[in-house]
Amino acid sequence: MEELRKFQIRYFEGTSRDKYTNPSKGFESYLIHFGDGGCLELMRRPDIRRKADSPHMGYCHPAFTCATQNEVNSRTERLRNDGYRIVGEPRTTGDGYYESVVEDPDGNLIELVYDNGR
Repeated sequence: MEELRKFQIRYFEGTSRDKYTNPSKGFESYLIHFGDGGCLELMRRPDIRRKADSPHMGYCHPAFTCATQNEVNSRTERLRNDGYRIVGEPRTTGDGYYESVVEDPDGNLIELVYDNGR
């Protein structure tokens, strides 16, 4: 969880307060806030296990908007150079977005997206 917190702060300009802990349940969380008002909660509980490595319904991945295609490219390269796996190289999708996809430290997919003027 600490590594995920640092990842969100370093690469997506998130800010975080102190960790919340509920010792009776073994629950811990961080709320990561982003400049546009978005928020991501990172949580850990000992009774919740890792999901299976297969497609599933529900939460899929967060997407972070970039101001330009160049920003998508530069953020992607920064993540690659820092050792993160790029799952989807920068490209224009069928619905007109310019995007790339990277795995975070826990293997969650993160999308970097430019609206392409849509």
